[in-house]
Amino acid sequence: MGIAIIVIMAIGVALILTGKLPTAFALVLLAVAIALAGGASFVGAENSVLTTVIQNGAITLASTMIAILLGSWLGSLMRDTAIASTLVRKTVEFGGDRPVVIALGVLVISALCGAVTGSAPAALLAGVIGIPAMIAVGVPKVTAAGTILMGIGAGVPFELPVWQFFSTALHLPVPQVRSFMILLFPFAAAAAVAYVIVETRRRGTVHAWSLAAPADSVPAGSAPVARSRRRRLGDAPWFALLTPLVPIVLALVLQVPIIPSLLAGVLFAVVTTTRPGLWGTTLLRSLYDGFKVAAPPITLFIAIGMLLAAVGLPGSVAALRPIVETVAPTNIWLYVIVFSVLVPLCLYRGPLNIFGLGAGIAGAMTAIGFYSPMAVLGLMTSYNQVFGVADPTSTQTVWASQYAGVSPQAVMLRVLPYVWVVAIAGIVLSAVRYL
Repeated sequence: MGIAIIVIMAIGVALILTGKLPTAFALVLLAVAIALAGGASFVGAENSVLTTVIQNGAITLASTMIAILLGSWLGSLMRDTAIASTLVRKTVEFGGDRPVVIALGVLVISALCGAVTGSAPAALLAGVIGIPAMIAVGVPKVTAAGTILMGIGAGVPFELPVWQFFSTALHLPVPQVRSFMILLFPFAAAAAVAYVIVETRRRGTVHAWSLAAPADSVPAGSAPVARSRRRRLGDAPWFALLTPLVPIVLALVLQVPIIPSLLAGVLFAVVTTTRPGLWGTTLLRSLYDGFKVAAPPITLFIAIGMLLAAVGLPGSVAALRPIVETVAPTNIWLYVIVFSVLVPLCLYRGPLNIFGLGAGIAGAMTAIGFYSPMAVLGLMTSYNQVFGVADPTSTQTVWASQYAGVSPQAVMLRVLPYVWVVAIAGIVLSAVRYL
């Protein structure tokens, strides 16, 4: 049965990679097939396909879905109230015509946006003004797109919905997830800064405009259109610019639960930027926009929950345990070498993509008990650093690349060496601390 489950997973990878089925649909079919291959009954109150996998599995990651929605809501508010655009404009004004300074400033804003809401919304919040601003002062287009993505990657260790996801998927308390994310952050931040400094200096300045950038995305002061947009939208008050830090400080320093922390960020954003009479309208409009942004990942998390339920069934665990015990490395050095070499398998929606089949693999490794949940967390968070920045099929990579006027593959090749080093650092930490 174990071989049958491996074959089913391989077929699932093929379906996802070739685009024959959307990832969410493929994961649901995989969940049902794995459960049946593991000997689960189709109906029944316990360990069945209909009840355990589909009914209970669909709501396994409910807390993560709520966190995703709140993060999207906060991101929409930051856009609608000009918090994000003000942060970028102030950074550009401070940087003047110094490419490295502007790129580093946009990198920091990208990290803050990435900590609030990952994926394409974070890239859009920081990149709509940031990418044209960098290109205008001579930062090469590929480097500009990569700066946005590396910044998002630096913010991912503090992205609260990601904490919630790993906590639920791997059955770990949030403080344990937080503790490893804090250890991973310095490596992600150092790689992001190194990328900006090395790539801007190595490539030199290239003065060109982004063909994909709309006119009103030009940094403030660079064109009459930008000045008119600034007059129309207005700058957010200085204290409102603290919005991205509110949920992070609450969750990280004061250890407030994730959902209340995100709600506090939402309330802080609207109170500091909007007249009281418009609070309800602003909140409701941005919430609807947040639903639109959150719908695709929520759909994916419903499918991932089913897959986690399927690989955690007793029959699936018993079938996979002998295979995992045979092939999984236990020696620390072998562990580091093998899993470091496998890093590219998280790209192109590959089998180690944590928001795809990788979630099932992580769930199986945790259920079998061959590695501790913290060791699995170390592996998967390390792979997630690569996927979130370099995967040319991810929404943030596609958006940033196209907006800058370059191909996602070109950006992937430029950022991959840096995030690969981050992944190796995370794998080493995982091996040293948890094996």
